[in-house]
Amino acid sequence: MADIAATFLRDQLVDRRHKLTAALDWQPEETHLRRLLNDVDAALAKMGQGTYGICELCHEPVEASRLISDPLVRYCLDHLTAAERSALEYDLQAAAGLQRGLLPPVETEYEGWQITHRYRPLGAVSGDYCDLVSDDGRGLFFFLGDVSGKGVAASMLTAQLHAIFGSLVARRLGVAPVINEASHIFGRSALSPFFATLVGGRVAAGTQLEIANAGHCPPLLVRGGTVTRLEASGVPLGISSNGGCHSELLQLDAGDLLLIYTDGLTEARNTEDEEYGEERVIESVRRHSHASARDVVDAAVEGMERFLGTQAPSDDLTVMAIRRSG
Repeated sequence: MADIAATFLRDQLVDRRHKLTAALDWQPEETHLRRLLNDVDAALAKMGQGTYGICELCHEPVEASRLISDPLVRYCLDHLTAAERSALEYDLQAAAGLQRGLLPPVETEYEGWQITHRYRPLGAVSGDYCDLVSDDGRGLFFFLGDVSGKGVAASMLTAQLHAIFGSLVARRLGVAPVINEASHIFGRSALSPFFATLVGGRVAAGTQLEIANAGHCPPLLVRGGTVTRLEASGVPLGISSNGGCHSELLQLDAGDLLLIYTDGLTEARNTEDEEYGEERVIESVRRHSHASARDVVDAAVEGMERFLGTQAPSDDLTVMAIRRSG
């Protein structure tokens, strides 16, 4: 297990032990608290012995995302009881429903801007973050990001990002200050071993679009048949407490389009282990540069799916297009 994850888990267990000890001082008769404290002590002892995170039945590593979600997990997924597996599946479906409920509408029209997205998690839940947040009549913020890792732990962090950006946008900050403050909050949160790449920006009445890229895949600016990559202007969220992300203003005329995506698009691999790659995405948006935002997104995803053939996807996928429609 990576050192940073091990340190995080140890800190979580020590903090849990302190809280349980304090609770038992007030309620010494609570046997369930005593059992929990014994479980925490056993987990800390395993850390000292180098056996923490090992399934007690097959002696293989327990899934890291499950340990992050619950540091007291003792068995890997293959050795859950039928009741435990059923409960886990129920929880995953509930989490998936909650996560989808946080997504913006698939199609949004705002002050002459057409915004659409396509979201496809690899499993029940996703580490991709997709959001639109109104700036109290001054504009509309858009965000698309990718949390490191997969599964439940990553999905928990996407929900955290929804809350962080919703709160920061309400403070009427600019694009770069919003992203830099989000990075600071994200970095000192309880799940700080993780980071998130992100593209964020704002559109308003008029033809200007403000955008910043915190270590994410370069968005593609499409003007007629010309496609321009927009490189990162800062590091991923949670990497540096100083943020340092900068924004730029783009002038989009009627018909111009911005395509943003997670690496589930470009890093998809077919049965020959060949990567789909950025050039194929660029060629797709170039061919469909005069189509609607919805059609551009669909063409990008469907082109990747044809490339994959019978090979199953290996990552979450989200694609967003923002077109100046008038």
